[in-house]
Parts: sequence; C-alpha cells; structure tokens
Amino acid sequence: MHELILVLDFGGQYKQLIARRVRESGVYSAIMPCETPIEEIRALNPIGIILTGGPASVYADSSPKCDPALFSLGIPILGICYGIQIMTHLLGGEVKSCDVSEYGVTAMEIVKDSALFTSLEPSQAVLMSHTDFVSAPPAGFTVTAKTGNCPVAAIENAAKKLFGVQFHPEVKHTEHGMKILQNFLFDVCKAKRDYSMQDFIERQVKEIRETVGDKKVMLALSGGVDSSVCAALLSKAIPGQLTCVFVNHGFMRKNEPEQIEAIFSNMDLTFIHVNAVDRYMEKLKGVSDPEEKRKIIGTEFYLVFQDVANEIGSIDFLAQGTIYPDVIESGKKNSAKIKTHHNLVDLREVCNISGLIEPLRELFKDEVRKLGTLLGLPESLVMRQPFPGPGLAVRTIGDLTKDKLDLLREADAILREELDDCGEELSQYFAVLTNTQSVGVMGDERTYNHVVALRAITTTDFMTGEFARIPYDILAKISRRITNEVRGINRVVYDITSKPPATIEWE
Repeated sequence: MHELILVLDFGGQYKQLIARRVRESGVYSAIMPCETPIEEIRALNPIGIILTGGPASVYADSSPKCDPALFSLGIPILGICYGIQIMTHLLGGEVKSCDVSEYGVTAMEIVKDSALFTSLEPSQAVLMSHTDFVSAPPAGFTVTAKTGNCPVAAIENAAKKLFGVQFHPEVKHTEHGMKILQNFLFDVCKAKRDYSMQDFIERQVKEIRETVGDKKVMLALSGGVDSSVCAALLSKAIPGQLTCVFVNHGFMRKNEPEQIEAIFSNMDLTFIHVNAVDRYMEKLKGVSDPEEKRKIIGTEFYLVFQDVANEIGSIDFLAQGTIYPDVIESGKKNSAKIKTHHNLVDLREVCNISGLIEPLRELFKDEVRKLGTLLGLPESLVMRQPFPGPGLAVRTIGDLTKDKLDLLREADAILREELDDCGEELSQYFAVLTNTQSVGVMGDERTYNHVVALRAITTTDFMTGEFARIPYDILAKISRRITNEVRGINRVVYDITSKPPATIEWE
C-alpha cells in the first residue's frame, strides 16, 4: 500500500527509533531480521534499506550477517554504525578495533560532497558509540566525513547508491540527524511521502469491515492507550458489533476505572465492566514475590475473561491492541528474561475463538497516540502515562493490602498532578510504595510510617532511560503535599538510577 523503507536489524538498540524517524518523515518503514532471505526482500520491493547498529564485531565468527547479494539489488542502502561496518566487511574493505573508542557527542568534519550531507555545514556534532571502525573502505567507496579519532566517519559509493555512517543520525544528539536521514529518503530513495495516520484509518476501516463482515468481535479493554485506541478504531469500523470487556482488578490509578467507563459507555459498542477486586485480593493475599504476583494476576485475568466469554457466547473474533514494538520484541532470539509480561497467553485459546484482529500491529506508540487523537479520544486518555498490566500491584513492593494500595493511589495522583504541567520534558513518572517504614515526627509526635519513592525518566525508546533532573523546588512541593495530604506516609525519596542498570519499574 505504501512505499517501503526496510530496516534490517543487527541487534541495535535504536532499531525502533530509526523506523520511527522514517515514519515521522511521511514514509512507511518496517523492521525485519538481518538474515531475511534476499527473495523475501526483493518481493517486498523496498525503495531503500537501512542497516542498523549492533553490539557485535563484524569480524567475529558469531556476528550477525546479511546476504552479500543485498548490495547488488540496485536498492539504495544506508548502513548505520554496525551497518557501515558490515557493508565494508562483506564488500572487501577492512574493519579494525579502535585504538581510542568513541562514545558520546563528537565533532565531525565533512570532507567531500555527498547526497547525505546536502545543505549541511562542513562541521557538526554527531553521536558516536563504537569500539570498531572502518580502517579501509571497499573498492569504489569514497570517505565523505571524519572525526578526530575516526578517519572514516562516513563513506559512499554514489554510483551504486550505497552509503554508510559510523555515527547515529536517528538520535537527537546528532545535530542534523533528521536532515541526513531525509536526504537519504528523498534525495537518494526519491520517496514521495505517501504515509499518514489519516490514510491508515481509512485503510484499516476498510480491511476490518471486509474481515469481520456482520460477525461479532470481543476486546479485552485494559484502559491503556493501545487497547483504548483499538476499541475506538473498531467502534468506527464496525459500530454495534464490538464488545469491550474491562476487568477491574483493583490495581489501577486513582479514578481510572470510572474514567474508562465514562468514555466507552458512550461509544457504539457493548461495554462490560467486571469488578473483580475482591477476587484478585483474595488470590494475592500474603504474596510478595513480584514474579508470583505477575503470574497470579495474569492467570486470573484469563480465567475472568473466559467466564465473561462463556456468558456472552457466539463471538467470532478476538481483537487485541498489539503494537509494532510488541511484534518486534516477540521475535527476539537470545534475550534474557527480565520479568514476565502479562499478555503472553493467546486469549483465542482461552475463549475458543478462531479469528484475531490486531489493527495497530504496524504502529509505534507515538503513532497510536496520534491515531487516538484523530479518532476523538480525550487527551487525558491518549497521553496517559505508560502503565504495567499488573498495575499498582507491582508498584507496591512486598505483600498487598487495600490500605497500601490506597496510600499509593493518593501519592501517585499528587505526583502526576504536579508533573503533568510542570514544563519538564518527561517520558514517564510514577510513585512506588516501598517495603520500608521510617521514623518521622509530625505535630511533635513520633511516627513510624511508609516511605514512597518517586520515579521519573526521559527516554526515546524505553529500552534505555535516564532519570529526569527535576528541579528541587518541584520535588520539594511534591514531597510536602504527599506527607501533608496522605496520612500514613512520612518520607519521600527520589530514584536517581538510570536504565541500565535498573529497569524503569521497580518490580
């Protein structure tokens, strides 16, 4: 349906960011493994290919490789970081270990005119992150840029439309990174900007109607951005044929169950609110291990959902708010297990439904938010903070009680109220009720109450993240409000750990 830029993944942490940057420019992109067969790539008919970075060394036997025939397809190719190195290695050039590795923002000098650098000044700041470098380009390639420690920061074979950069143009730290990517898209690949969210809506509405016909669809509505936007899109495409099941497990943020019911009860769909709070609390009584919490919550969700499905009967399709990062991550081969996710069981098997509809599976989170806005969802929902499936159950450290969850709900609401409009550029922020109590003094009396930790991060992809440098006066106001307004909390701390070594969530 669209012109395609194919992003071949060599294990780089920025693969999703590269694909998003391409889409932000109005060109559709898709991520596929680097070992994708040439026949499959040719059948996709991409107008350009981008090779991602990666942690390996191209000269190692176990390093990820692509088929060398890729470079003979006649399709423009841009190799980034590992991408420039694998291109060099497979085409007969030389890649060596650096005498001095480069990490961070570096001054780069353009030494020869290149289509990638059209309209750019000779000197600019770029983000480098490498321990290997191209020591000798392949035959037919010209060096177009260098840095003080990297004599080959960019290369090209203009005749074959093959380009490589050692730096990362996709990150905001590279001064003119978007311009470099767009030079590749529009000057080299001749892209036409034929991808937009409005076009996506029209195409998906048509496809959903053709697939569903006059049959019924059921959706597990969590109240998060993905499932909510999925519900709004299905409601538009097949009004009156969608049943949304909202399972309230009791671990949502303050007032969220009421907000979700108010929004979706007014749409052209059937909304079922299942209050399972007591059922969940009974199952989780005395449980403190985070993995056990997640498993119990996930298992119970499927059992509740199955009960509702059996009561409804005659459902033909299951809809899910799966988005593109979910699809990509599910294809990883050698990732370490950090924590169990709540949506790994196929609900079709649980509910004996054969059909599956995932209308958002080709979208990134920022695109899902744009789609939600176009579909008329309120900003408070579309821009809702990321929230784990088990909710406050994994933001309450240790065993769960109603009192603890209520304390956290109030503290978290204060934090979000103060940070929502503070003017800081934040990606995610929330409160955690730690499993610690501390001595305090209130009204000249000794207290021994709970400690709350505040967490705020900045990130582009949620694969890595930095703790946010929130001004002290804002943190002080949040701390003062929580300790004054939430009886049972007498100490507030701020988490200044980045990811890695920590994860974003505490559990």
